[in-house]
Amino acid sequence: MRLKLNRIQFTEKSTIGELWVDDDPDRFCFTLEDRVRPAGVKVAGSTAIPAGEYEVIINWSKRFQRPMPLLLDVPNFEGIRIHSGNTEADTEGCILVGFNRAPDFVGNSKMAFDVLFARISEAISRKEEIKIGIYPNFCKK
Repeated sequence: MRLKLNRIQFTEKSTIGELWVDDDPDRFCFTLEDRVRPAGVKVAGSTAIPAGEYEVIINWSKRFQRPMPLLLDVPNFEGIRIHSGNTEADTEGCILVGFNRAPDFVGNSKMAFDVLFARISEAISRKEEIKIGIYPNFCKK
């Protein structure tokens, strides 16, 4: 499974993106991350992870007390997960998902997460490798 996160809106508080799954021509959902900062600048709990490609696994989260998607080998970050939430206060560097958006906000997040988690779980059960590519403004065609 291939997830593609296109960062499209940048504010002083957060970063909004669009998430695409495999080669589906329709956007799956929106994302919300912390603010993107210049290379080498990190404010703990308030900085988006570097653009790049990361492997995704599902493992037990102590914080959420359930299995959750985890991004591996994110430079200078640990415990980066994909989960539900609505604003930058909910993210601490993680990727939030939602079916709608407003500035600094994603909504219908629990529903979006549940659908995405089921799709990731199915791909893992088929022994597929899961990757997420995070890009500043790729063109989805």
